[in-house]
Amino acid sequence: MTKDLLKGLNEHLKLEFRASHEYLAMSIWLNEHDLPGFATWMRKQSGDELLHAQRIIDHLVERDQKVVLPAIAAPPLSWKSAEALCEHVLKNEREVTASINELYAMAEKAKDRPGVVMLQWFVTEQMEEEAAARAVLGRIKLAGNTGVGLLMIDQELATGKVPGMPPSPTDAAQ
Repeated sequence: MTKDLLKGLNEHLKLEFRASHEYLAMSIWLNEHDLPGFATWMRKQSGDELLHAQRIIDHLVERDQKVVLPAIAAPPLSWKSAEALCEHVLKNEREVTASINELYAMAEKAKDRPGVVMLQWFVTEQMEEEAAARAVLGRIKLAGNTGVGLLMIDQELATGKVPGMPPSPTDAAQ
């Protein structure tokens, strides 16, 4: 593994841990605002981000590489609305996707086959993560940020299904 790829993977951990931390804070905020379905979705997203970080850590450990755990800043504690919160989620996911794409390109350039294989899973996962965030945000924009529409989306999220999205093939793989 090249030094640059190792450094990049360790730096990427910060994005995964930050997202997990923020999504947990979002779950709390959503519960406080009587949106338990949204809160359940964000708690699951928080856990998924921790699993993503663990996947990278496991990859580095298996390859006898140094893992450097990052410091994580305190997350925001409130959002203007459920729509603003979902916009923040989509922004986070886009940042993670950009980082994964850079890491994938580095691994390809270095002909690091194990790195490419590991990162391919993330490429697919990020497509799904962004699509889910866009789907929920789109539903909020259609329904409006308050009232019955928001409650209907909340009820759908409470079932574990993201509105407008088919079941994720990577859910079974995790």
